[in-house]
Amino acid sequence: MSVIKKDNKKLIRSWAMFDWANSAYNLVITSTIFPVYYTTITNTKEHGDVVKFFGFEFVNTALSNFALAFAYLVMALTLPFISSYADANGKKKQIMKFFTTAGAVACMGLFFFKLETLEVGIICFVIAAMGYIGGVLFNNSYLPLIASVEQQDKVSAQGFSYGYVGCVTLQILCFIIVLKPDWFGITDPSLPARVSFLMVGIWWLGFSLIPFKYLPNIPATRKGEGLSLINKVKAEISSVWGHIQQIEEIKKFLPAFFFYSIGVQTLMIVASAFGEKVLHLGATKLIGTILLIQLVAIAGAFIMSAISARIGNVRVLMLVVVIWISICISAYFLTTEIQFYILAALVGLVMGGIQSLSRSTFSKLIPEGIQDTTAFFSFYDVTEKLAIVVGLFSFALIEQMTHNIRYSALSLSLFFVIGLLLLARLLRFNKS
Repeated sequence: MSVIKKDNKKLIRSWAMFDWANSAYNLVITSTIFPVYYTTITNTKEHGDVVKFFGFEFVNTALSNFALAFAYLVMALTLPFISSYADANGKKKQIMKFFTTAGAVACMGLFFFKLETLEVGIICFVIAAMGYIGGVLFNNSYLPLIASVEQQDKVSAQGFSYGYVGCVTLQILCFIIVLKPDWFGITDPSLPARVSFLMVGIWWLGFSLIPFKYLPNIPATRKGEGLSLINKVKAEISSVWGHIQQIEEIKKFLPAFFFYSIGVQTLMIVASAFGEKVLHLGATKLIGTILLIQLVAIAGAFIMSAISARIGNVRVLMLVVVIWISICISAYFLTTEIQFYILAALVGLVMGGIQSLSRSTFSKLIPEGIQDTTAFFSFYDVTEKLAIVVGLFSFALIEQMTHNIRYSALSLSLFFVIGLLLLARLLRFNKS
């Protein structure tokens, strides 16, 4: 096996390009154009915001949240086995390509999504989410392999900044099509949004070719040599789980990460739908606001990285979680556009920081010299995905029961409080 030279600038830039590629999905499909398009086409004069999905009635936004929760749940249950298989058989990059291709093609399939094809559209929506989740896991697992411990905060921030710049670039192109369809001779009001979904799939798959070309193939681990495939995967999971049980910092970090991720990930996903339902801002203002969030997040990722170098990762994470708590409480009392824009800017500042710093904090806790980083990061990703399942399900359930999305937003503050208390347990460790 050839040794990977850490902190190689060309390799790090190639790795960061995966964030550039797949973040377009996260912005256009998860946060901006798709939620606005979906909410608009599923709100009719005859049935209001209630839709039928395979014969069952749902509140429109509750259905999309349940669908996304399902995607994350399936991936959370299967990722440990997929990642262990990849490490045990040297298939890290090949499986990363598979998930990326599936997600990108599903995004292209959303081009055909209209109210009359609701079921097919939701299925494509779910597959795209699964592709994104799987790709992110394998990309994250390269971080400790390509960056030294001292550089991992900075490299993680670089990846997220590439992602924010990349997704904003594509979002602006989509924004032009959505706002100025007449420039392109478009008369079908649904076509601009659907073209945007097609562009996301092409962008995602196209730019992913860069990391796929330069990221190294990681050879199979030697655990379970001579065993059957199933037993080899079992041996890999058992080995990594045994490592984690011996690392007190990881055992304490993951529960804290789980609870504050419930709030962070759910708020990021539902922000557009919240703004539309509470203030009726319309597509133009909502998309513009999300763009603002992404631009502020670029600065946020580097600011939090710089502060963590002075006071430690855990203290910065605790500070950021306190800000998230205030955001949830403020969202409940939100009444004006100005208040929404102020909250959006605040979300952008802490969003980039908490994502980047969480990834690098976990990466630092993995022992030096570990080769099976995919299996390690599968526990990180499973924790995050289960958090999203809990967050989306509770958010959707509260809205379904109360028909008031404000109560759903307020409930997320409880998860942040628990995460804050659990983070405090990490302060006594040197790596904090």
